[in-house]
Amino acid sequence: MFKIANADLATSFAVGDAEDERLLGQDACRFGISEDWTGDLTSGLLTLGDRARQLHGLDSHECGLLTVMRCYDPADRGHILRLFEQAATEPSRFCYSTTILSASNQRQPVFCIGESTGFEASRGKMVGLFIFPHFQLPTAATVTPA
Repeated sequence: MFKIANADLATSFAVGDAEDERLLGQDACRFGISEDWTGDLTSGLLTLGDRARQLHGLDSHECGLLTVMRCYDPADRGHILRLFEQAATEPSRFCYSTTILSASNQRQPVFCIGESTGFEASRGKMVGLFIFPHFQLPTAATVTPA
């Protein structure tokens, strides 16, 4: 799933400071872990929280998009890059799902929802949410409909 919506965004996603202001919040979902992320379009850096950094296999909280994408399924990288490139040029909302390929031959599903804003001051930014379901898939996993 790779989606982007370009629109005059009447309401934007808010990255709240108070746990009760978040819809999912940190660890609020029994089906997975959720964590906010931000991006600075001026510097090109994404800032991930502790859990997202660990699950992406990264050493630093700040990194570039290509660094984050290195652990993603290679078949999805081009689509995800195009989403971010488009969102970096105009206010947009986007989402994608892929899998993180780990060194232990496991595949961790990840869902990402994001939004780009703030272009009027020439300092665009992105905010978003990663959701990591509480399960992993073996490397050769296939999904068959029931």
